[in-house]
Amino acid sequence: MSGHGAPVPMQSSLSSGLKGEAHVPGDKSISHRSLILGALSIGETVVTGLLEGEDVLDTAKAMRAMGAEVERNADGVWHVHGVGVGGFAEPGQVIDCGNSGTGVRLIMGAMATAPITATFTGDASLNGRPMARVTDPLALFGARAVGREGGRLPMTIVGAREPVPVRYEVPVPSAQVKSAVLLAGLNAPGQTVVIEREATRDHTERMLAGFGAEISTEVTDEGRVITLTGQPELMPQTIVVPRDPSSAAFPVCAALITEGSDVLVPNIGLNPTRAGLFTTLREMGADLTYENEREEGGEPVADLRARFSPDMKGIEVPPERAASMIDEYPVLSAVAVNATGRTVMRGVKELRVKESDRIDAMATGLRACGVTVEEGEDWWIVEGMGAGGVPGGATCASHLDHRIAMSFLVLGLASKDPVTVDDGGPIATSFPVFEALMTGLGAKIRRI
Repeated sequence: MSGHGAPVPMQSSLSSGLKGEAHVPGDKSISHRSLILGALSIGETVVTGLLEGEDVLDTAKAMRAMGAEVERNADGVWHVHGVGVGGFAEPGQVIDCGNSGTGVRLIMGAMATAPITATFTGDASLNGRPMARVTDPLALFGARAVGREGGRLPMTIVGAREPVPVRYEVPVPSAQVKSAVLLAGLNAPGQTVVIEREATRDHTERMLAGFGAEISTEVTDEGRVITLTGQPELMPQTIVVPRDPSSAAFPVCAALITEGSDVLVPNIGLNPTRAGLFTTLREMGADLTYENEREEGGEPVADLRARFSPDMKGIEVPPERAASMIDEYPVLSAVAVNATGRTVMRGVKELRVKESDRIDAMATGLRACGVTVEEGEDWWIVEGMGAGGVPGGATCASHLDHRIAMSFLVLGLASKDPVTVDDGGPIATSFPVFEALMTGLGAKIRRI
């Protein structure tokens, strides 16, 4: 499947008895950061378990274009020979980040305080997404950005030749914005401070510390105050990427709503800033257990076992949990319609500026499948229809959004009539083995 080629229509049908182990890809967030921080180190960083989806491969290409050596061995192990903080070379060509908002925003941050100029573009979805949320704080360091109207790609970033440290309060909960500012702060003298009122995924802070940066986090009345001392010499690392909780969400949710299912999803990262979906599902009454809990590379990890759960109840998801599960609300809604009662999701306006307007995309598709949905600017409510109660039978638009496509394919596994997505191609950007993994468990998913 390709996120950039001809549409790939796909359809899922009523299934039963999903069984087996679901070996999902490596964590996308950690994969991006491994390549970028490896490129900013001096020496060789070795990465195993890297997610080899299109988004991450585009980041690898970008690091090569900026002077790092990035190679993959035949055994799947990646080797990154870095150029050091501030050592990026000016790329000779436009950097194409494909579908990846994370990739482009983090790379912009990493190069914004280097004395180089780079132009970024992406696919139709990425070129429609706002970049001002990142370029505004990068301007405080001294970087300049010139792009299309509305702060959209294609966009050229002129790095600051004499960067200054920044104190910045993130206006909306966004790990991408926080991370871009911290990466820019690496090549600024003195201390760069980022303040976030609501905690977001903290992979960047953990990994910066692992690479040897001087970084601290303090919880104050202002929120989480993250202080980074600039111009360190980052030390190369050996990184084992845990499996992606956002990818695990799909086989887990499919098992919960598909009759007779019992699926084990091994080696899933359970960083508390990422595990909100699993907490929510358990509160709904899901038969979801953590086995073999442990820590790997500074990140909590466990094997997840998900079994068919016909008695789940709708709940009100705490708004403060949104940042820890922002990418999982679409597939949560596929579970919610198979529960009884209402599931209320608030504080989720960030969903409207993802790969698509995910609230609108899911609400429109769910209604076409016979589900009652209410929505507002930063909230939506799904009316549960009980286990197996969803009529289905619709064709749903994916809007070039991998998570929308996968969420509707999960929904179809427990719907009375098949559910079709107009284009499953974008799934390859984050979960290239989704189709094979799900059919291997017994899911009825096919291309049409």
